[in-house]
Amino acid sequence: MLRLIMIFLGTVLFSTYAGAETGIPALTVVTGQDGSQNYTVTIQILAIMTALTLIPSMLIMMTSFTRIIIVFAVLRQALGLQQSPSNQILIGLALFLTMFIMTPVWEKINVDALQPYLSESITALDAVELAKKPITEFMLAQTREDHVDLFARIAGYEKFDSAQEIPFTILVPAFMTSELKTAFQIGFIIFIPFLVIDLVIASILMAMGMMMLSPIIISLPFKIMLFILIDGWALVMGTLASSFGAG
Repeated sequence: MLRLIMIFLGTVLFSTYAGAETGIPALTVVTGQDGSQNYTVTIQILAIMTALTLIPSMLIMMTSFTRIIIVFAVLRQALGLQQSPSNQILIGLALFLTMFIMTPVWEKINVDALQPYLSESITALDAVELAKKPITEFMLAQTREDHVDLFARIAGYEKFDSAQEIPFTILVPAFMTSELKTAFQIGFIIFIPFLVIDLVIASILMAMGMMMLSPIIISLPFKIMLFILIDGWALVMGTLASSFGAG
């Protein structure tokens, strides 16, 4: 048994030594004839694995996901439901509705940046720059000018001559602020009809002298019935998609 262990350790040490002799370049930059630079596949894989850790943040901060999930949360609160639909269902609905809304942007990224890069007609840096354009256009279309001015003033920037000059460090927080404002505006409009039902039910119970009975218990089935009669889920999802200019 000891002999087998020694043989195994010797094999590992030999392979490590051989690998050290051969060497794996940590960074290799290939300069093209036009002066452009490209990187080794190893570095590209490392960059891709690093980018994967940022995907949740990018999904929240640079797509329609934030507005959708906030509206869904406000809707559930307006209905008076605590855990139905569950968080998993709401997040799943928000993800697929985000995919539907962002499909034109992702298709443009695929055509303009991903496919040329896979065919090796452009470099990795050029692909990143081309991929930024559709996302930037989408974010600019949803961002209010006063929010851009706010963060530009905080960062010490002057007025921008064109939208293309706005850096990501200014555009992303301005986009998030605009999305939060829009989401709460939509949520407020959704909340009003259900609030009216709560007020009517509470007034009726008080007039009947039923002080100990919670109005929420009585109003809940009426709010659910109203939501079903107006086909609420289709109406809310259609409104959200239309607010981004999709559908």
